[in-house]
Formats: sequence, C-alpha cells, structure tokens
Amino acid sequence: MAYDSDILIVGGGLNGPALALALAQGGLTVTVIDARPAPTRAEKGFDGRAYALAIASKRLLTVLGVWPQVAAYSQPILKIKASDGLAGQGAAPFFLTFDAAEIEEGPMGFMLEDRFLYSAFLDAMTTTPGITLLSGETVTQQETTSNGASVTLASGRRMSGRLIVGCDGRGSGTATRAGIRRHGWGYGQTALVTAIAHDLPHHGIAHQFFMPEGPLAILPLPGNVSSIVWSERDDIARQIQALSDDEYLAALRPRFGDFLGEIRLAGERFTYPLSLSLAEKFVLPRLALVGDAAHGVHPIAGQGLNLGLRDVAALAEVLVEASRRGEDIGAIDVLERYQVWRRFDSTILALGMDTVNRLFSNDNPFLRAGRDIGLGLVNAMPSLRRGFIRQAAGLAGDLPRLLAGQAI
Repeated sequence: MAYDSDILIVGGGLNGPALALALAQGGLTVTVIDARPAPTRAEKGFDGRAYALAIASKRLLTVLGVWPQVAAYSQPILKIKASDGLAGQGAAPFFLTFDAAEIEEGPMGFMLEDRFLYSAFLDAMTTTPGITLLSGETVTQQETTSNGASVTLASGRRMSGRLIVGCDGRGSGTATRAGIRRHGWGYGQTALVTAIAHDLPHHGIAHQFFMPEGPLAILPLPGNVSSIVWSERDDIARQIQALSDDEYLAALRPRFGDFLGEIRLAGERFTYPLSLSLAEKFVLPRLALVGDAAHGVHPIAGQGLNLGLRDVAALAEVLVEASRRGEDIGAIDVLERYQVWRRFDSTILALGMDTVNRLFSNDNPFLRAGRDIGLGLVNAMPSLRRGFIRQAAGLAGDLPRLLAGQAI
C-alpha cells in the first residue's frame, strides 16, 4: 500500500513539530497538519505567552537541533520559591525554596517565549528532510483500517499514512472522531496570563504564591520582565479581564506585591479556563494521542508542555525502534508500549497537581496552618527537597533517550 507519509500528525502547536523532528531524524516520513497559518503565527510579536522548560525538555530540544536557535532568548530558572499568601499581606512565614545549586545539572529549567520556540520549530521543519507541513489545513474526517490510516482535509485533499497522531489539544478532534472519551472536571478557575515589566531584577527566581482563589505564578523572563499565570475564580477573572490596563494592574498589585518594584504590562492579556482532562485511552490501532490531547493538567507547576514533550520522546522512541525492527508502527501492540510508558506517569502527575490545587486554593485556617508547616518541613529536609527538584526538572523515572540528551 502506498502512503503519503509514514505518520500523519494532526496539530502543529509545539508537540506536533517536536514529534515530527524526532521521527524524521529517526528515518520516518511525517506530514504535519496545522490548522493555523504558520507564517502568521511565526511573525507574531511578543504576546506574553511563555513556557517553563525542564532540564529534560531542554535536552530534547538540543538533540532536535532547536535549542541552539532559542538559547539566547531563554532565561535560566535558578531558584523556585513557593509560599502561601493572601492578597495585600505578602507571603506566609513558612515557605519552600528550590535552588539549582542543589543539583549537578545546572539551572532547574529555562523560561522561553512561545514566539521564539515556535519560530525555531518552523525553521527546523522546513529544512529537515522527510517532513511535510500543511499549514492552514483542517482535518474533517479520519479513517483507520488494518492496513493504514487516512484523513480528509477541509480543502478536500486526502492524506494517507500508517498512523495518525493527535497533537491537537484538549478539544482534540482526533480523539473525538476516534470515539475516545475523556474524564475530568473544571476547577471553577480561570488563568489570567500576561507579561509584566518591573523595576527591580528577578535574579532568575520563579515564585509560586498559593492564594485562596488560586495560585499566582511569577516566572522570570530575560531582562526585568516576568510572565504571570494568575488563577482566579471564573466570575472574578471575567471581571478582571474586562478592566482597563490600569485597573488590571491595580487589581494585580496587592497579589503581586512590591518585591520587584513598580510593575507595568509588557504583553497582551488573555485567559483560559482551568480543568483536568484525561483521555480514556492514549492509543487505538493506527492512532495515538500526545500532549493535551491525551492529558490536560492544572498549570500550577508549569508542567503542561514538559508532559507533552515526555510523550513526544517516548512515542518517537517506540516508533523508530519498531520501524528499525521491521514492525508495523501502527499496530496496537507497538502503540501499547507508548501507552504503558506514559499513561501512569501523566495520570499521577495530573492528579497530584489536582490535589495541590485543592489543598491550597482555600482559606481554611486549619488547612492553612498544616500546609504552611508542611512547606517549612520539606524546606528543612535537603534530601527530600533535592528529590522534588529532580522531579520538577524531569530527571526522575524511566527517561526516553531524547530526554537524556541522546539521539534515538
């Protein structure tokens, strides 16, 4: 049977291009179908969106040849400080500090704006043999058989391959068309996201303030700029987002504090609702799900993209090795290896973030006292603290080769 490509990837955000590069480097041919026009997105200016990339994710990007293109735009995360807090009252006396000096690998992670990472992926896809990018195309139908898989595009074009991979987000059309159900719930919270310029340097320190309405993350970007992910109850978030820029800043200041001096908006303001969403299955014959299409988690630890890149590394390794052995890469026994590798880890992390959010997103005085003491105890135990640091840096567990910095 003749195929247009070995693998059809639906979704061209970040996980899709990363998977395409990993597979192409392993000798497979790939078509990436991206609903958004690539040039428009690549040319977009700073909009405040940024990601906290774990050490393991940086290793993957290095092997794929992307990191050298973005390293100069990244900000190393040298410390992470987590504390309980109330708007206008500052942090609680007990807090938890993670310091990069406690591990040998260097910075715990790197902050990087979306626009730089996507542009680097786009450049790499267009220069890597074996990758076809279909920009501005939408999948309307898909079909899988014992011999292969195919998709029909809105333009009427039909593409065939051995396997379809859905990298198309929480509302994954790939999963829906395949009849894969999702489990999860909303948090009644909305994340307000933007970038803030401030007078004082952040020194590469990321802050996580746990407040009754939801967590506030202040994440360092190059220069005196920080990205914020500010979680509020849905109704309050709607009211804040509707404010003028000056009113928005006035609402943020009591929560943000004055430790970085005067603050100003440095990017667009946007919101997204927060929920937990887990696909019932990550694989079916001739089909696999990656990233948010498989699992959508609370952004409390900034692990969303890192989880997706772990999926990318695992699926690429499974498929490339199976191809080299002459196996059918779309067969369910091959794809189950990916599901076994990734489903437990991603589910445990998702539920763990759910538990942390529920524990801290309230003002119960007894829970408040207990969690403050808990943060202080962990902070006083170096071995436990280092374990958390290595977990957050993506260095724990059964790592695929790409996450260890090795080619497949």
